[in-house]
Formats: sequence, C-alpha cells, structure tokens
Amino acid sequence: MLLLGIDVGTSSIKVSVVDAANCSILATAQYPDTESEILTLKHGWAEQSPDMWWEHVQKAVARCNVNNNYNPKDIAAIGIAYQMHGLVIIDEDGNSLRNSIIWCDSRAVETGDAALAAIGTEHALEHLLNSPGNFTASKLAWVKANEPEVYAKIAKVMLPGDYIAFKLTGEVTTSISALSEGIFWDFKENELSKDVMNHYGFDERVIPTINPVFSTHGHLSNPVATLLGLKAGIPVSYKSGDQPNNALSLNVTEPGEVAATAGTSGVIYGVTDKLFCDPQSRVNTFAHVNHSIEKQRLGVLLCINGTGSMNRWTKTLAGSDLSYPQMNQAAAVVPPGSEGLSVLPFGNGAERMLNNRIAGAHLRNIDLNLHTSGHIFRAVQEGIAFSFRYGLDILRENGMQPSIIRAGLSNLFLSEVFTQSFVDITGVPVELHESDGSYGAAIGAGIGAGIYASAGDAFSYKKPLKTVEPSSVSLEDYYQDWKKLLVVQLAN
Repeated sequence: MLLLGIDVGTSSIKVSVVDAANCSILATAQYPDTESEILTLKHGWAEQSPDMWWEHVQKAVARCNVNNNYNPKDIAAIGIAYQMHGLVIIDEDGNSLRNSIIWCDSRAVETGDAALAAIGTEHALEHLLNSPGNFTASKLAWVKANEPEVYAKIAKVMLPGDYIAFKLTGEVTTSISALSEGIFWDFKENELSKDVMNHYGFDERVIPTINPVFSTHGHLSNPVATLLGLKAGIPVSYKSGDQPNNALSLNVTEPGEVAATAGTSGVIYGVTDKLFCDPQSRVNTFAHVNHSIEKQRLGVLLCINGTGSMNRWTKTLAGSDLSYPQMNQAAAVVPPGSEGLSVLPFGNGAERMLNNRIAGAHLRNIDLNLHTSGHIFRAVQEGIAFSFRYGLDILRENGMQPSIIRAGLSNLFLSEVFTQSFVDITGVPVELHESDGSYGAAIGAGIGAGIYASAGDAFSYKKPLKTVEPSSVSLEDYYQDWKKLLVVQLAN
C-alpha cells in the first residue's frame, strides 16, 4: 500500500511516494527544474497561475515514476500540502477567474488594517486570534473592490491546496485550519466569522464544505486517474498549509513542540492548546492539522518572507556559476560576523513580524578592499539567522520558550554555516530530520485514510539524523549591530 504526497510550493511542485508499511520514501520528484515564475505586475504584488500549478503537478507525478520504482496502481491515498494564504477563485464551471494572489503579495495590507479598525482590535484578536491583515479574506476584499466584474463571477473561494484537490476530484472542500489561515474563522464562536464576512460583504455560499484536515476531501475522478496513471476512486484524505504540514512531517503536533523551516520563506512554528494571540499580530495563530473544537491544537507561526528567496537572489547575482554547496563552502571560510558585512533579508514583501512594513533587503558596511563573494554568502546566511532570532524573541515575549527545535535537513539547513549560526544566535539546539513537505503530505494522507491511527503512530520509528548544539562562538554583538541597522531602516 502506497501513499502519494503533493507539495504545492512557490518555487516548484514536489511529489513523493511513500511505502505505508514502513514510512520509507520510494520515489520523489519535482517540477519544474528552475523556479516557477512569480508575476509582479506592480511593486509589492505577487501572483501565480493556479493552472500552472496543476500542469506542474501532472508533470511531477509522471516524473516521480520515471524509473518504475513502484506500481502507481498501488497508491491508496493522496495528501496535499500547499503554500499558505493564497487566494484562488473559480466560476460555476470550475475555471479559475484570475491568477492566484499568493502569500507574499502585499496589496491588501491597507484593506486588512481598515477591517481591523472597523471590527475593533481587541475583539478581532479575541475571536480571530489575528488581525485580518494581508491574509486571504483581505485579498478577496481587494478583488471585490478593484475587480468587481471578476468578483461577480465567483462560485467558490479556495486556498491553493483546495484547488489542486478540486482538480483531482471535482469536489470543493476546505477545513477549519484552511479557513483560519485565511482569517475566515472565529475561534471563540467556533464558526465562520460573522465579523469578517459581514464587514467585507461576503456571501457564505462562496465558502466550500468544511471537512476535518484528516478526512476524505473527494475521490480521484476517472479522467484524472487515467491522465496520471493512478487508480480511480482513491481518496484525497489530507490537505494542509505548508507550515502546519511541515510541523506534522516533524511529528510536531502537541503543546510545547516547535518546528522550523527555511525554504523560500522562513518559519518558526510552535504548537499550543491555548487560544493565543500577539497583541501586535507580529506572529499568527492558526488551527493546527489535529485541531478540533473538542481538543484545541493551535499553531503559532512566525514567518520571515525572504529567507531562501534571499539566498537564491544572492546566488543569481554573486554565485551564478556556483552550486549552493559551493556557496556554503565559500561562506564557511569567512569568520563569524562576516568581517563587518551585514545583510537585512527583508526584500520579499511586507513582513508581519515587522508590523506589516516593507523593510527591503539591504547589504551594509561593504569594504571594497576586503569583502569577497564568500563574505556576501556568509553575511546573507547570518542575516537570515539573525532574523530568526528577532522573531524568536517575539515568541519568547509571548510565553513560548522552546528547549529544542526540529527541522528538516533541507534548504538552508543543509548549510552548516546557517545551521550553526541559527543555533548559536537563538541558543536553542536543532534536531535535523529527513523530512520535507511532500513526505509530510503522504503521511497525512495515511492518517486521513485511517492507515495510521495518529501522527505519533506514523512517526514512532523516526529518529533525528543529528542534533546541532550551541558552540562557543558568540554572535550576540554582531546581532545587536544588525538589529541597530534594522531599527534605523524601519525608522526611514
């Protein structure tokens, strides 16, 4: 019995096929080989085509079995992870009406701020656990105000994973977790938020059927089964935003457990059983994958938009002839602190942890006679690590005190420079695991299909690849200098 996991990322689609008997990965693939296009029609905007995602899903699934490592007809369930907060809208015929306004798009900041003022800050935080901010509901309100002819044709509103599940099954569903990440859910009343729906003037008919995360969200249709070479009728039994899914893939499901990721964006994600909100909405609280009305499990998410994207931009400009491992090697020969070079990695839209301000990316204190590309590579990775420390301090202000953080051995955590800098500046050891989004989605599919009783059951065998402890190197002075640069930039 096999499980198929699909991760709808910003950069690419990744899929994995997992043997349900021992949770081992039989095959994995991604498409495309280069990063998917993000359309930036105006400063601060970011869009992608939902139909591009679907095309790439098909090609990734085909590529996954190019070596015939498994029988596709043995796949028993499908799980989906997806980039959070994106807006997908379809008409009555199931056609997407416009490009998706994705997570790093900043156009709806003012729309969300106006909603917060109208609903009332205290009331909004008590019920929504977040400001309406720049999330999915506010993006939908932007479409209503600026593209009324498009808005009038909307049959259903979806998150990116809902759309891929719809393309697989022809059925439209969502979950409390998905609605909470879009800021449509009232945690105090345990229902669709009347405050948000009424303020924005949304009709409840556009909201899909609400199912648990671990449940059947439709069955693979005959035409799509033929297209993908799979068995018709198998369930899509799990859908989750990428960060809750990343936490699941690391077996972070219970209060006090914390996960981190440093892909296109960077995230620290902790689980709590308390209704939690940051008074300034610098971190956000959403329903975790195992949340229910009877048993609260909430994920507290600290997001940094420009981590892997900052490293990728650096490669394009300063390391186009190098691989990422070669960049990491060049960074490793530069001493900690990058000999005074400092990087603010905030060039990917409005940052929630900076109160929804666009700070921009900056390279500071360049010495033309001293600094090399290796210094730039290290300063970028240290700057990203410092941004994680800045965010973790916000979580600490709000009562979260992690003693260990779990992360997948992937993306920036493949760099010893970044990982050690992260550990040294936060003071928290990191457990590194073999894990990624498509693997978590496959395991989620197994839980949703009843193959595993729980996440604990699925991950009972799993051990960390290694644990990185704080070293004797102190980065605190470098961090304080970095923080002063950030304060000056935010004041401008």
